[in-house]
Amino acid sequence: MAIFSVYVVNKAGGLIYQLDHYAPRSDTEKTFSFPLDLVLRPRDERVVVAFGQRDGIRVGHAVLAINGAEVNGRLTADGKDVLEFLSNPANYPVSIRFGRHRLSSNEKLMLASMFHSLFAIGSQLSPEVGSSGIEMLETDTFKLHCFQTLTGTARCELFDQNLKLALEVAEKAGPFGPGS
Repeated sequence: MAIFSVYVVNKAGGLIYQLDHYAPRSDTEKTFSFPLDLVLRPRDERVVVAFGQRDGIRVGHAVLAINGAEVNGRLTADGKDVLEFLSNPANYPVSIRFGRHRLSSNEKLMLASMFHSLFAIGSQLSPEVGSSGIEMLETDTFKLHCFQTLTGTARCELFDQNLKLALEVAEKAGPFGPGS
């Protein structure tokens, strides 16, 4: 039961506040021989797994480090292109660490404005008159809740499965316990 992120979006769809509360990343490091049995592709200035999964490495995971040296986008610590480095058989065996990358500030802004657009479209397309829009998006691994304030500011929170009930009980109890 954890809150992963909190986004506060204004009426115009601009991101006012954002907080990430990450659990420790679950990185996976493996030593590979040539040829690499995963298909890597550049995506959004990162090198990610495009095909092939094994030993906790999943499609969408980014290359975070090579031989213990952190990777900066598509470049190794010494400035070489990651895909070029991994295509050279002389560099093997190689130890590669994979994991989920953290979102950049620009990606967080894009996500907030994109969610606001979906929220507005959902409000307008709803068959219910006076619909308040999207309240929750649910997947198999997380729930995205959207709380709308009286001023129209939307508060979007990314929860794990069972935390919403605990938060509702805490909100009803007030800051000083029941009846406050």
